[in-house]
Amino acid sequence: MNHSKKVIYLDNAATTPMAPEVIDAMAEVMKNTYGNASSVYSVGRAAKAILEQARESVAKSLNCLASEVYFTGCGSEADNWAIKGYAMANKTKGNHIITTKIEHHAVLHPCEYLEKNGFEVTYLPVDETGLVSLEDVKNAIKENTILISVMYANNEVGTIEPIEEIAKIAKEHGICMHTDAVQAVGAEPIDFKALGVDMLSLSAHKFNGPKGVGALIIRKGLRIAPFMHGGAQERSKRAGTENLAGIVGLSKALELAVSNLADKQPKIRAMRDYLISEIEKNIPYIRFNGHREKRLSNNVNFCFRYIEGESLLLMLDINGICASSGSACTSGSLDPSHVLLALGLPHEIAHGSLRLTLSAQTTKEEIDDTVSALKEIVHRLRLMSPIYDMSLEQQ
Repeated sequence: MNHSKKVIYLDNAATTPMAPEVIDAMAEVMKNTYGNASSVYSVGRAAKAILEQARESVAKSLNCLASEVYFTGCGSEADNWAIKGYAMANKTKGNHIITTKIEHHAVLHPCEYLEKNGFEVTYLPVDETGLVSLEDVKNAIKENTILISVMYANNEVGTIEPIEEIAKIAKEHGICMHTDAVQAVGAEPIDFKALGVDMLSLSAHKFNGPKGVGALIIRKGLRIAPFMHGGAQERSKRAGTENLAGIVGLSKALELAVSNLADKQPKIRAMRDYLISEIEKNIPYIRFNGHREKRLSNNVNFCFRYIEGESLLLMLDINGICASSGSACTSGSLDPSHVLLALGLPHEIAHGSLRLTLSAQTTKEEIDDTVSALKEIVHRLRLMSPIYDMSLEQQ
């Protein structure tokens, strides 16, 4: 990267910078509270008190009970635990799971694992905007369905799913409902009780908290097998000495994200809409991905025809612009995004995808610089593309 250029960070869906208040809260714990929260003496009890304070804070931010908050090592662990843990604890009730084709791999891979172990999984399609149909959910339910897992918002194209309505359908049929809300917590107002789901996953580094800590909210009274075996931490549900500084960082970051949301969201949304209109105005042969209205306030996703997304990312990086072509967790893969294919895009168009995700710090100047760089890069890459030449001749 050319370090003389200012970095424009537009990959907030992959991770976010830690808030200064979060760093301070974590440093305080690291300096002064070295005790193990499972120990009975005073130093351990002090750590335990801080742990439970953090749990109360998370519960308050999401409108759930403190006893429903379980800390994990990340969002992927929370998803794995929700799916495998619930399936294993309830397999006498049934062995059928419903999910969608556009879930994060932290949901899809556990489902595939369960399929190899006697479970049956239905992967629901989505429409061209990424929305799952309530009719499809209803029609997929069988006698032996025990779990429905649908993400709150898609991490690649930003589409927000009708979770409250799906949760109602699940409840009517006595089925457990999980939502992977990793991309939505801190970006959208989330009320666990009002949402009506039984389990909800989140991850601290998506809302200016530390990496390596997440949580699974599990409705009181739900039967779920532990994902990690060993000690009696997290009410015997998740063994392992608690990452106290990380947990404090998560609770502080969530508190800040929730309290700033009403101010922050309209600003980010206005910037997002400006970015979308500028790209559409300045660059031809593109496809907008995801739902126009029902989408995360910071997400922009386009496919640029006749070019490869990877070349686009590398050239943006040379210009000091951080972006992605989809999920950060699949950046090592050369296959086109499973999400874009599920939206009905052909391989050659899906390969030219770009995801730009904004923050409250993103400025109009940064957006203008990005669009200007993007316009030039796309033009340059297309001039090198034989398919572009052929299509122009055909026109």
